[in-house]
Amino acid sequence: MAHDVDSGSGDGYCARFHYAIELIGRRWNGAIIVALHAGMTRYSEVRDTVPGLSDHLLCQRLRELEANGLVERHVTPSTPVQVRYELTAMGRALSPVIDSLSAWANQWLPTDTTA
Repeated sequence: MAHDVDSGSGDGYCARFHYAIELIGRRWNGAIIVALHAGMTRYSEVRDTVPGLSDHLLCQRLRELEANGLVERHVTPSTPVQVRYELTAMGRALSPVIDSLSAWANQWLPTDTTA
């Protein structure tokens, strides 16, 4: 069963789809979104959930996801300051995509796949 990707030009290319795949598929972004989707909200929780993710890249990717409207940063002025991240409505709308991609990966990819 073929699925149409609306490109508006009929040539099989869709700039929005391409942008979305590049954004979500950028190294670490998908794993960060999955961690937030699973309820990890603190920086350290996300970092500890994603093996091999450095502090520098996590900070960079969270800023990128925030700038693209997928993640919100919440600061609680306390001692020490608490920062939490959560998916926006736009980010939460990826839930069926995450679930479908996970199901596809579990069915079709080898269990020993490493990032």
